[in-house]
Amino acid sequence: MKILDSFRIVLVEPQHPGNIGAAARAMKAMGLSNLVLVAPRSFPHADATARAAGADDVLQRAQSVNSLAQAVADCQLVIGASARPRRLNWQNMNPRAAAEEASAVAYKMNGQTALVFGRERSGLTNGELDICHRHLMIPANPDYASLNLAAAVQVVCYELRMAALGTKAGAETYMGEGDTLARTEDIEGFYTHLKDVLVAGEFLDPEQPKLLMRRLRRLFNRTQLESTEVNILRGILTALDPRKQAYSNPKMSLKGSD
Repeated sequence: MKILDSFRIVLVEPQHPGNIGAAARAMKAMGLSNLVLVAPRSFPHADATARAAGADDVLQRAQSVNSLAQAVADCQLVIGASARPRRLNWQNMNPRAAAEEASAVAYKMNGQTALVFGRERSGLTNGELDICHRHLMIPANPDYASLNLAAAVQVVCYELRMAALGTKAGAETYMGEGDTLARTEDIEGFYTHLKDVLVAGEFLDPEQPKLLMRRLRRLFNRTQLESTEVNILRGILTALDPRKQAYSNPKMSLKGSD
């Protein structure tokens, strides 16, 4: 598999079909072809075809899905682009660093990386950024940091291409031999399991969750969880689940039961 084939550009709820076409053109110019659209307002559309300017093949292969979770379920690395600060600070990568890590994932394990871009006006929601393992910010002019969607895609695709051309030397920086990063779908399953157990153990109040789960996501996303590690963590959660202990001991009853 060519390294460039392992990169997936994901546009979340693009509002203007012309921006989809312009993004496809930016992708094809850099050798990328995997485009996924999450709930696009208008697609297919003549404006998208016109702005693609010859990148019709990218548009024809583009997939449309209903949610970001669907778009990235089989990816080992998900990098979300964000142009504004958040209440809970995340470490932001620049496009070059993001591209180097994405290329390393592709080179070492044929893994898929999704580069996620949000809505033209509002970007990605905090919930959507929670799904992303890394956050990317383009270091634009602070006095005028306004990039349109296709321009942002172009910058990132250029860095992906440059990183792919020199991947072998830098791959060892990110992972060792034999590593198998967990798929996003499996990591999301772990987070759901973790939340359920924390609620059952009364460590997390679902009525006042505050930022606990977001902080835990940030903690685990920094570690690049491997498939085996996710299985170990879920096994630990299963063993420590207070609901399991209650069911196994007939003298105990679940809190709140009749």
